[in-house]
Amino acid sequence: MYWEKPGIENTTKTIELALSTAQERRIEHIIVASSTGETAVQLAEKLNNFVCVTYVNGFFEPGQSTMLNVNRKVLEQRGIKILSTTHVLSGAERGISRKFQGSNPVEIMAAALRMLGQGVKVCTEIAIMALDAGLIPYGQEVIAIAGTGKGADTAVIVKPAHAANVLDTYISEIICKPKTK
Repeated sequence: MYWEKPGIENTTKTIELALSTAQERRIEHIIVASSTGETAVQLAEKLNNFVCVTYVNGFFEPGQSTMLNVNRKVLEQRGIKILSTTHVLSGAERGISRKFQGSNPVEIMAAALRMLGQGVKVCTEIAIMALDAGLIPYGQEVIAIAGTGKGADTAVIVKPAHAANVLDTYISEIICKPKTK
């Protein structure tokens, strides 16, 4: 499924497609990217067992989380696992490249994934992050949901590898994504 344009207006349908694909393929683990928690709360209305990956604390402002407290409380009350950690496809390397005005292999990999869309890059990244945190099992396909800016507009089936073996990650199917940037 290809959306005409990226954005929050695709969130409901992206979640529906991800959930129906999970059921059809018997994929047990779903990961969703959610900066403020809005997308995760929307998913939690339909599913009570998934991983929500949000920005690392301090991503925009030192010491601050982007997830709204009200959304965090809703997710925690429903038993949703919330992961806030350094982005695997940037993190410390981004800080080094900013300081020394260059690029590094991980940032180049992220840029290559963005050629398929920002959501595909984020889906890949959050699946690896959830695996590294021990929140999903190793060696299984999962469904990852992410977006371009706000909301969700991309869902993929991916078998993540640990960050130490990032190039062993395999995206087996793109369930949906925008046709344009």
